[in-house]
Amino acid sequence: MAVHYDETRKIFSLQTKNSTYQMQIDRFGVLLHLYYGSRTESPMDYLLTYADRGFSGNPYDAGTDRTYSLDVLPQEYPCHGTGDFRSVCLVMENPDGTLSCDLRYKAHRIDDGKYGIPGMPAVYGGSEDSQTVEIWLEDEASGLEVELLYGVIPDRDVITRSARLINKGKDSLIIQKASTACLDFLWGDYDLLRFYGRHAMERNLERTPISHGVTSIGSKRGASSHQYNPFLIVAERGANEEKGRCYGMSFVYSGNFKGQAERDQYDQTRVILGLQDELFSYRLAPGEELWAPEVILSYSGEGLARLSQSFHKIIRHNLCRGRFKNSYRPVLVNNWEATYMDFDGEKICEIARQAADLGIEMLVLDDGWFGKRNSDTCSLGDWWVNEEKLGGTLAELVNRINGMGLKFGLWVEPEMISEDSELYRQHPDWAFVIPGRKPVRSRGQLALDFSRQEAADYVFDSLCRVLDSANVEYLKWDMNRSIIDVYSALEDSKSQGRVLYQYILGLYRFLDRLGRRYPHILIEGCCGGGGRFDAGMLYYAPQIWCSDNTDAVDRIRIQYGTSFGYPVSAVGAHVSTVPNHQTGRSVSFKTRGVVAMAGTFGYELDLGKLLPEEKEEVKEQVRAYKKYWRLIQDGDYYRLSDPFLPDGLGAWEFAAEDGSEALLNVVTLNTHGNPLTAYVRLRGLLPEEWYRAEETGQVYQGRALMEAGIPVPHMPDEYQAWQLHLTLCPRDNSMDA
Repeated sequence: MAVHYDETRKIFSLQTKNSTYQMQIDRFGVLLHLYYGSRTESPMDYLLTYADRGFSGNPYDAGTDRTYSLDVLPQEYPCHGTGDFRSVCLVMENPDGTLSCDLRYKAHRIDDGKYGIPGMPAVYGGSEDSQTVEIWLEDEASGLEVELLYGVIPDRDVITRSARLINKGKDSLIIQKASTACLDFLWGDYDLLRFYGRHAMERNLERTPISHGVTSIGSKRGASSHQYNPFLIVAERGANEEKGRCYGMSFVYSGNFKGQAERDQYDQTRVILGLQDELFSYRLAPGEELWAPEVILSYSGEGLARLSQSFHKIIRHNLCRGRFKNSYRPVLVNNWEATYMDFDGEKICEIARQAADLGIEMLVLDDGWFGKRNSDTCSLGDWWVNEEKLGGTLAELVNRINGMGLKFGLWVEPEMISEDSELYRQHPDWAFVIPGRKPVRSRGQLALDFSRQEAADYVFDSLCRVLDSANVEYLKWDMNRSIIDVYSALEDSKSQGRVLYQYILGLYRFLDRLGRRYPHILIEGCCGGGGRFDAGMLYYAPQIWCSDNTDAVDRIRIQYGTSFGYPVSAVGAHVSTVPNHQTGRSVSFKTRGVVAMAGTFGYELDLGKLLPEEKEEVKEQVRAYKKYWRLIQDGDYYRLSDPFLPDGLGAWEFAAEDGSEALLNVVTLNTHGNPLTAYVRLRGLLPEEWYRAEETGQVYQGRALMEAGIPVPHMPDEYQAWQLHLTLCPRDNSMDA
């Protein structure tokens, strides 16, 4: 069994293949956290110590025992009002305006299978491969009940957490903070790894010691954001890719969030992840409930690579859904950087003809096909086809493209509205605008209130009419602004903090309806590129446009940071033109292809402008991607270098789980006179077996490649790429001579 409860010690033990998570109901009914780390069968309550701590208060029911204080003890769901002055998961305002809550154990239940969350994304598992433990805590004075849910997926080395808050009292309560997960560490020196950035430069890795005080990251933008990703790693000092203890926390939610890391007065460490409490105030009426979205937890005692691989597998196999989660994704060309909004039907068909000749499998028509959309200042919300621009119906255009042997995809931005649109003229109250104030525009547009069912239904019906009219097999779902002027006429003035939470639930309802109605359509998430690259979106869309920055060199760094928490199968990546439209940099066609292959792969350029030799390279890249896609998608991913180092390489590897083959990828990021030779150590090979390099025929032993490495061939220009495909081969007897 994955979950065991010791009645005598009142200890819950959650066991995965390589880890143990333990908690205990203590003598006062407080749920304490005991341990999370490498697998053990031992009860871990011996780790707790008690002493009289100055200025750390004691619960009333502890009597004269001054050694018992929740200001010091590790807890599963700490709340404000118990004498714990550290960061907490729960802050509740009572009917009399006081901020206080004291949660004590009430009951628990252990079930086979993995819990789900109504209307929200969550990891799933069957009764044969997962278990759930539900623990109910209650605040007797207010009637608040908190149900803590833990899902255990042993073979994935993953434990998930969620919380359901139910008001069983007679009066309304206001929830001011409702985080999901807390990890308490009694001792040790830890680093926090977080992933910061900006539009077109997302998920840069920053690693800093967790020091005294609180380090906080998060989003207040209505989406998980370009600026901070809702994925954290806590690693012991000195842990690296191959060794050391590290813990990952991924928030399965696409809206505002907060992550906090704190080292307290006694050098204990606490890390919390959940909903953003700023701009949040949730009135919970009697009988109502509030779900804290899920957090995925994983532990590795073998370094960061193993931790990342656990997240890659759980997301691919137990979070993504539908026919595309494990299947081949067609190589596509998107017309955006080729034409922007300046196109007609003939231009799109010309790109399709070029694509068909080169072996590309899908054409995606980006922004500009609807309403009177010729600039970004109008028509969002008017989801009908501009037949004058396309030169006919969408069906006629799609039939022409299908006739060339290509699939067809479409760009949409359903959550947004233009002031210059028929929808806004009919329903201005559906946009986020505060009465009596001028709204803040962004990209010349406003945001639709997706917490309003009638607004979401109107857009859904409009899109369905378009999708039903033609053979659309791919949808790029975009969102190109942050949400600022939050107001909904459906919410009373004291409950405005609910709106953005309900907005995300409305988004999830929409995406779920869309996926069920069109299971044959591959949905790619997008938010100005990677502004909503989170586990929540991957439940509905198995891939996300990684960044609006298509420059191959920048993408090496963006995709490096992304790889810590997300699988390659989720990363939308394309070859674009040079000089690059975002950076002005010129990089070889080969390098652009190698970098884009570390993702879902496609093209973002005008194929008609390619030179004959470049077209031949496209054909070869498409052949190579089709050859390697299963290894790329299913293989274990290894980061072999840090591309942020001054003289670093971009080096990464895909290795088959059984060690039978590997694909090494290297890009040089600097060039110097009289250069040094760079070496790369491979990972994931079978030490005693022999491998043949397909490109050279040379044979290497796995142990040699992993211990001594392999020299990177000297390439006389910067930003050059090298790929090496290694496959198992019989031992070369000449080695014994």
